[in-house]
Amino acid sequence: MPKTAMVKIDPKDYKKDDLIKVNTVIMHPMDTGLVKDKESGKYIAANHITDVEVYYGDERITTMKLSGSVSANPFISFYVKATKTAPLKIIWKDNKGDVTEKVIDINVG
Repeated sequence: MPKTAMVKIDPKDYKKDDLIKVNTVIMHPMDTGLVKDKESGKYIAANHITDVEVYYGDERITTMKLSGSVSANPFISFYVKATKTAPLKIIWKDNKGDVTEKVIDINVG
């Protein structure tokens, strides 16, 4: 099931070649599979983000590999060089096959 994801950039309009700071957070448990449920005593199944892909327009500009050792609700921050008006798409994939996608527009004037 897709998770809630938030992406923030400031300001909203850019000049060509400006650096854009992109802040992202996704609500995800990031379970390692090594922790027991307090009530049942059974291990909680592994459930963590494995891949993050970032596209600017049609071009994939970066990928990230994550593991269960990353904290719950991971916050990721990175920079993008504003070269064109285009959507910025971030895709999170987890080890259970769930995919969450968030798209924001980058306006270069």
